[in-house]
Amino acid sequence: MQPPLALIPARSERQAMDWSLVLVSQGIETIIERDSGTGHWGLVVSQPDYPRAVGALRQYCHENRHRVWRREVPGTGLIFDARALVWIVVLVFVYALDDASGGRLREHGLMDSAAIYDGAWWRLFTATQLHGDLVHLATNATTGFLLLGLVMGAFGTGWGLLAAFLAGVGGNLAGLVLLPETHRSLGASGMVMGALGILTGESVAVLREGVAPRRVIGRALAGGFLLLVLWGFSPDPRTDVVAHVGGFLGGIAIGGVMSWLPAGWLRSVRLNLLAGAAVAALVTVTWWLALRR
Repeated sequence: MQPPLALIPARSERQAMDWSLVLVSQGIETIIERDSGTGHWGLVVSQPDYPRAVGALRQYCHENRHRVWRREVPGTGLIFDARALVWIVVLVFVYALDDASGGRLREHGLMDSAAIYDGAWWRLFTATQLHGDLVHLATNATTGFLLLGLVMGAFGTGWGLLAAFLAGVGGNLAGLVLLPETHRSLGASGMVMGALGILTGESVAVLREGVAPRRVIGRALAGGFLLLVLWGFSPDPRTDVVAHVGGFLGGIAIGGVMSWLPAGWLRSVRLNLLAGAAVAALVTVTWWLALRR
């Protein structure tokens, strides 16, 4: 005697086919069915398998709910997370607000070594969101969107953003330590170079896989340094080369450390949310400190 059947409705033929593959992978037999009257699609499973089928599909939807933002770069194996656009929107917003205020944000938030030595440590953070003009902003926004998206795809949305942000702060810290007290700068380029360094440092992960580590890591480092020279060194005297190099080297260190973290930590939705919240808190608190005077 054939067991009773149950219907799992689907929004489209494509979804019904995807869900069918999920259920087959779990050993659950299913039939894709279309209602000739309404045109609606669904999956027909046996009644005893229905609870397990629904549970498997719920898990599948939970694990892939952000897939629309995360896409594999064809032929590379790299993942690009388009939610890096959120940070670019923040940079544009800060630039617009600074322009509307007559440069008040730049006055209180740019990297100023003398002011930092006088106690305004928050400038190490706020300077990463400031730009001198539209060309400066556009350059960092386009390159940053690409590199930050790859970092967020490799390590998780929140983890990647926090790592790149801290690398950018590290670039400003290098300028504070190595340059005179008259040093002043601004821009997200240290963070952009930090993202490049993080991707370079990720090559340390091959040590866990036993894939000719010296040769692979050597090529990754050489490639990263070449891109640093191409993007980070400019004949423009306003270019903060120390921040670029400092952000890049800090990114290598951060990327290397993160490559050894448990994969479960990096994939954890909760931990990624906490990391993203940490970035939001750092941005909010440092700007509050900068503008309260």
